[in-house]
Amino acid sequence: MLDVVNLTHTYGSGPEAHRALGGIDLKVSEGELVCVVGPSGCGKSTLLRSIAGLVRPTGGEVRVKGRPVDGTPDDLAVVFQDYSRSLFPWLSVRDNVALPLRRRGLDRAARRTAAAEALAAVSLEGAAAKYPWQLSGGMQQRVAIARALAYRPSLLLMDEPFGSVDAQTREDLEDLVLAVRGHHRMTIVLITHDIDESVYVGDRVVVLTRAPAVVAADLRVDLPGPRDQIGTRELPAFVHLRAEVSRLVRGRPEFTPEFSPGFGPGFGPGFGPEFSMAPPHMTTSPLMNTPSHLTKE
Repeated sequence: MLDVVNLTHTYGSGPEAHRALGGIDLKVSEGELVCVVGPSGCGKSTLLRSIAGLVRPTGGEVRVKGRPVDGTPDDLAVVFQDYSRSLFPWLSVRDNVALPLRRRGLDRAARRTAAAEALAAVSLEGAAAKYPWQLSGGMQQRVAIARALAYRPSLLLMDEPFGSVDAQTREDLEDLVLAVRGHHRMTIVLITHDIDESVYVGDRVVVLTRAPAVVAADLRVDLPGPRDQIGTRELPAFVHLRAEVSRLVRGRPEFTPEFSPGFGPGFGPGFGPEFSMAPPHMTTSPLMNTPSHLTKE
């Protein structure tokens, strides 16, 4: 579905030039949901905009369905973080969703039908006649997602789509994306700075280095479905992968009992018998988890 080959991009020229991408290689198969994470400012959004044809890369190539990207492909849609700037405030929710369908050549009746189906898919069928400014931030982002669904793209790009909403709404939207992907078997590339989110929603997590970015790791997420905001996040496999992605994003060496930065040899999970952060008179009781000097008679 998507092939990114040795993609490079430099902003500006001369001494002020900034090399954002240092040679990205990425493959995404049809039906996959791939999350891209990395340090702030590493070029994640530049990568997405290059895939979308919104930025012409300095070097390398992007291919969608085997065809080189030159301008925005017809069967591609993008959901951006700032929903307030992606929706037209003078158009109703229904008309915002239906607007891109003119590019498909659909007549008015077909556009309204497609918009109604897409709004139902994101549980906003009752808001079709409202205007964006009458909706909450989370509902506005649902409208943006519905607009992408109505277009029926082969590839959906999402640029930190939940970065401007509260934590509860973020979780609801994460589950919405999983449900939509499961129903439509859509191929999705999701850019995020949230490590937990990448592990929760992704089939794979691609970690970028600092700029000029290259791929530091491409990790498969092997978690059982359907995923659940509480149960899935408590799984040992989730906790382990989240820690690994966090380590890679921060550029830290792999943790081992022999190498424990800042704490010395022998310091590991649970603090171990070799090292205690408490002074001798404040060691903890293994049964009561209280200082031993408080358990003495």
